[in-house]
Amino acid sequence: MAAGGRGLIRALHSSPCPAWKRAQSGANGRLKPEYDAVVIGAGHNGLVAAAYLQRLGVNTAVFERRHVIGGAAVTEEIIPGFKFSRASYLLSLLRPQIYTDLELKKHGLKLHLRDPYSFTPMLEEGTLSRLPRSLLLGTDMAANQKQISQFSRKDAQAFPKYEEFMKRLVLAIDPLLDAAPVDTAAFRHGSLLQRLRALSTLKPLLKAGRTLGAQLPQYYEVLTAPISKVLDQWFESEPLKATLATDAVIGAMTSPHTPGSGYVLLHHVMGSLEGMQGAWSYVQGGMGALSDAIANSAATHGASIFTEKTVAKVQMNSEGRVQGVTLQDGDEVRSRVVLSCASPQVTFLELTPQEWLPGAFVKRISQLDTQSPVTKINVAVDRLPNFQAAPNAPGDKPQAHHQCSIHLNCEDTLLLHQAFEDAKGGLPSQKPMIELCIPSSLDPTLAPPGCHVVSLFTQYTPYTLAGGKVWDEQEKNTYADKVFDCIEAYAPGFKRSVLARDILTPPDLERIFGLPGGNIFHGAMSLDQLYFARPVPQHSDYRCPVQGLYLCGSGAHPGGGVMGAAGRNAAHVVLRDLKNM
Repeated sequence: MAAGGRGLIRALHSSPCPAWKRAQSGANGRLKPEYDAVVIGAGHNGLVAAAYLQRLGVNTAVFERRHVIGGAAVTEEIIPGFKFSRASYLLSLLRPQIYTDLELKKHGLKLHLRDPYSFTPMLEEGTLSRLPRSLLLGTDMAANQKQISQFSRKDAQAFPKYEEFMKRLVLAIDPLLDAAPVDTAAFRHGSLLQRLRALSTLKPLLKAGRTLGAQLPQYYEVLTAPISKVLDQWFESEPLKATLATDAVIGAMTSPHTPGSGYVLLHHVMGSLEGMQGAWSYVQGGMGALSDAIANSAATHGASIFTEKTVAKVQMNSEGRVQGVTLQDGDEVRSRVVLSCASPQVTFLELTPQEWLPGAFVKRISQLDTQSPVTKINVAVDRLPNFQAAPNAPGDKPQAHHQCSIHLNCEDTLLLHQAFEDAKGGLPSQKPMIELCIPSSLDPTLAPPGCHVVSLFTQYTPYTLAGGKVWDEQEKNTYADKVFDCIEAYAPGFKRSVLARDILTPPDLERIFGLPGGNIFHGAMSLDQLYFARPVPQHSDYRCPVQGLYLCGSGAHPGGGVMGAAGRNAAHVVLRDLKNM
């Protein structure tokens, strides 16, 4: 790919031949006419579902339309020697039970935990004796307070209390992620046994209420109010508020002033890795290595995983029950159940015969909010970015801030809101919010010696541009140039270091990865599309109006992020149903 960012992208597996791929050449690699379960899509949730089903004796096949597994959790090689986590790029939310149950460490998963984890440089005039300020945050609370005190001593004192406040909310909500939402329909129409089973699903909700106790009203405000209002109650310094607010808007077509943006922040701080609450990590070999580890676990127990096998249609019998799938090449595969890791729109509006779905259900699915502000830019560089606020060390060795999520154009929540307002008018942000990550700072296997891979998660860019414009190469490169100009202001010389770039706008993310509207969560993580209402009310338990068809991707509870919970939860629901068939 030329330095201007034009050319073809070559995709490879994160290792030369992972175990699941080797299994394809054996008995598990031959397509059988019938399986117990079929999974549509080898995104990480689909692979998790397959692994759990197969471990418990359900003969399972996974069909992936692309030549590489993982959905958005993939490693792809842009130019020889440079390996990119092309879409998702960080790991934190993966449920601890999945890490343990599927023995992912045994199957090749290696993590590089980041500490510190956040770096926000300021655009200020420096002097020979004083560099521009920056905000560096990590797990050391005393160090965090020292950093924050540059901007406000009051905020430095408040920060530990804020962290404890948020940790308690995470503790309350965490159990809700690992089970289907309360089955309200069973209370009204179910048998006695179904009603008793539905009562058991109330336990996590009741436990959450007890955990929050008398502070429940304050926590309710965090979930429903604009994050700017919540942060204003805690802090006065804009660099700290804007840095924290990025977690509330990242991946979402929302402003810090949008009601309900607080939940998205919570969604991004509730992770835990290797016993460390709130930890974020890079995956050795890129995010595709995580998908390979999950697939290896599934294949070890006998699951069959097929790439370049596109499912064209879900098959139904004359009684309206699922009986398998038809592949694009014409092959028909029978199964007792079908789980779809695809988005709700693809699953129910494209793959499922419409005559078997209620009109009201189809209408609700078609009306889901899938707006996305994200353009992901993957960059190969021949040196580390050199930030004015934290100059590089001799020898160009990575420093602590290089391993962080580096927040640019994030000195003030007003900047974030203005960037959002641009996109609401159909224009790419004039000053985009940029999260810059350099995974090769901790994982040198991703790039040749001395070189690095840079991930730019940017927003806000609308799916549909104003004035009849489309996201052609000219528009994409104009936007990328604007992003690079912004980076150059913080790290002079960045543009000269660029060897290649891969620009993925919302339509690209939709086309390549199947993300509806380019939305990384398969749908907005707004309160009207969560828990009971994900993907739509009355169908939040992974089942759908068609018997034997289940949703197991990010469009189901508890939503997006590389979490695996939807896949695991759906697998447990399927197992219960199979026992009753």
